[in-house]
Amino acid sequence: MTVIQEESPTAVPSHPEEIKSTFDLRVGKHITLQGSARITPAGVISTGIAVAAMTLALGYLISSMRRRGS
Repeated sequence: MTVIQEESPTAVPSHPEEIKSTFDLRVGKHITLQGSARITPAGVISTGIAVAAMTLALGYLISSMRRRGS
């Protein structure tokens, strides 16, 4: 039986303009959180559009609730 080993996926970025971030958060003496994120410029734009759409929808709902209450 032949075993073929693949290279780790973190060795080659999946997108040439990929933005990577890592962080370490320490709370007190016993709690440590570690995290990482990857995003592309298109992902940043898509996230901004989604947040803007949700903000507009929430603003519409709040204004309609105010009109019903009065």
